[in-house]
Amino acid sequence: MYIFSPPAGSTRRTRTALAALVLILALTGCASAPPPNDSMNQAQNQLQMARDAGAADYAPVDLGFAQDKFQLAQAAMAERKYADAANLAEESRADAELAQAKARLGAARAQIQSKVQENTRLRQQGEQAAAAAQAPPPAPPSSAAPAGEMPAPASSVLSAPPADGFQTVPDTVQQPAANTQGGQP
Repeated sequence: MYIFSPPAGSTRRTRTALAALVLILALTGCASAPPPNDSMNQAQNQLQMARDAGAADYAPVDLGFAQDKFQLAQAAMAERKYADAANLAEESRADAELAQAKARLGAARAQIQSKVQENTRLRQQGEQAAAAAQAPPPAPPSSAAPAGEMPAPASSVLSAPPADGFQTVPDTVQQPAANTQGGQP
């Protein structure tokens, strides 16, 4: 007889005991994982924060991935597949966080673009104002004088001032003597 050989008739009992032990371990292994309520709540909160940040406009693909994985996590929770639900909830949270970061980046880029356009508009406006201040005023048309004003004399009529300066006219100007004969001079 061998030292390690099982006793006769005990092979069947050993197999039955082993099968029962495996069944008990399988059942307790599934029941030992608690529902991932915290992971689900975190994923749901992160999804809402991504939506609030504008992920639907700036990162719709990443937001869609996060929402899809969250729905799969909810389905796994309903089937009591808590390990799968926890993993899917964690993936959903990470995708939502990425969508939120991309949304913030997109919003910041849009704000920068708006400021650049405003600066360009103001710069052009300033350049136009500076050019208008440096340019001589437009000359009025020479052929038509404005109504109610006398036209300026031609440049040939005007003469240069004398070299020794301007001459003054005395205040008392003598009037010509009146013609006593009543006629015209």
